[in-house]
Amino acid sequence: MKITDLKCAVIGRHPVIRITTDEGIYGLGEVEYTKPYIKPWVLHFREALIGEDPTDVERVMLKIRQRGSFKPYGAAVSVIEHALWDIAGKAANVPAYKLLGGKVRDKVRVYNGSIRQKRSGDRPEDYAADVKWMMEQPQNFFMVKQGIGFHSNMKRTVPDFHYGVTQPPDYHGAMDQGVISEHGFNHMLDCVEAMKEVLGDKVSLALDCGPGWMLPDAIRFAKAVEKHQLMWLEDMLTGDYVPWVNSQAYRELTHSTSTPIHTGEQIYLRNNFKELIETQSVRVVGPDPADVGGIAELKWIAEFAQMHSILMAPHGTANGLLGLGALINVCATLPANFIAFEYPSASDEWWSDLVEGLPDGPIVTDSMVDLLPRPGLGLDLNVEATKRYLREEDADFFD
Repeated sequence: MKITDLKCAVIGRHPVIRITTDEGIYGLGEVEYTKPYIKPWVLHFREALIGEDPTDVERVMLKIRQRGSFKPYGAAVSVIEHALWDIAGKAANVPAYKLLGGKVRDKVRVYNGSIRQKRSGDRPEDYAADVKWMMEQPQNFFMVKQGIGFHSNMKRTVPDFHYGVTQPPDYHGAMDQGVISEHGFNHMLDCVEAMKEVLGDKVSLALDCGPGWMLPDAIRFAKAVEKHQLMWLEDMLTGDYVPWVNSQAYRELTHSTSTPIHTGEQIYLRNNFKELIETQSVRVVGPDPADVGGIAELKWIAEFAQMHSILMAPHGTANGLLGLGALINVCATLPANFIAFEYPSASDEWWSDLVEGLPDGPIVTDSMVDLLPRPGLGLDLNVEATKRYLREEDADFFD
């Protein structure tokens, strides 16, 4: 089997790739809808892929893996890897998880991820109302994650929240950073108290915190919330779109508190998790399969983390419905340190009319997702339905 073409279309807001072969089998992949700009990066690899055997996934990846980097620059490489596994599974007529070593679970646990609403404000009562809404959703999530601090609007809406640099809000990924005021610090604690009063011990709480914190503030906050038994504090020092790891600072934070510290969604490749894991710098890692280099890369990191007693909770909130297939397949194979993955959905409701292979009923029941029975990554696009949403420049996507 040989690759004959690589195409990328932005469908709605979602970049989707399609790799075709001389045997009529094709593979699909999708990345975060916040990255419509990756299309030329994906197509840059077309010449390198044509003529290769897509079922030799690792051999193909060796040609292109070194051309990626931290989020968002690893997305193009990662989504190609997904499509290769989709082809390999279809060629073998088995789900991709069978080729990754086989499943260790029949259902995969998820948390709320993209199932959220716009919060009415940034006061403690607004946070309480928001998690109440989350816990009442029909998916019955075992845990919800909430943005706070620099990963929320309170950095702008709470007067004098911090003393550092404030970026304009209209550019995704621009990082506010600075020392948090005593007033801002206490406001965050009040919000945590309000959320835990609603959730109790029935639904767990994780906080997406940054990045942007100074280490002393991060230590004080992590210690101050220890009594609440949070699942984790995510991306306090580095994180979304930050192209470095800072293991030493994370290690000092982690070893100062019993609150689990989490990071990793922006990190590309196992190589950049090595020090973080070997030095016990965090308690939870959260690579994104559509940024880290692919699903096989994520599986290696999970197994390496387990050897060091570190937990795994993959990122993926904006990866769309095809991205859901990649998450389900890899997480079916992960060892016992797997907690749950961040549940993705599409940016527009009409996406559910395009994707074939999803369950007829609810996708998530009691915070669990069934494995997908179809070969490859288990999901496909309905050609005629999808064509209605193709841009003119992508009219040949299915040719």
